[in-house]
Amino acid sequence: MYEPIFALFCERVKESIQSGTFAKLTLAKTIGDTEIKNIYFRLVLNEDNTYSISLTTRYKTEEIESIHALDEALMVLGTYIKNPFLTALLFTTVNDVTFKVNKKNAGSIVEQEPTFKNASPVMLEMIEKGIV
Repeated sequence: MYEPIFALFCERVKESIQSGTFAKLTLAKTIGDTEIKNIYFRLVLNEDNTYSISLTTRYKTEEIESIHALDEALMVLGTYIKNPFLTALLFTTVNDVTFKVNKKNAGSIVEQEPTFKNASPVMLEMIEKGIV
């Protein structure tokens, strides 16, 4: 089962936010041709200098944005694994972390060189304000 590996991936997401290296997170690679195309996970700075997570769900004909606390956003993402997404990509300034589920329902995490040199603009603002 992929769930323990996905839990490790979620920890990596939290660590990247806490350490100020988070750039972006995307769910991609659906099973078959689906209405839903991808989900983007972004940081949003609140007026009280806390942060939330914006989940933008892109469908063939529309986009829907919802705002969540970090743990809640990760739980929402978890409901889309294998339904219909097979891949979650975490981009940080240290490395890219890819979570994948194969046909046998096994999860894996692969790390590669970072795509992004800088953290997300909101992450940089959070660092500047001492939030993380």
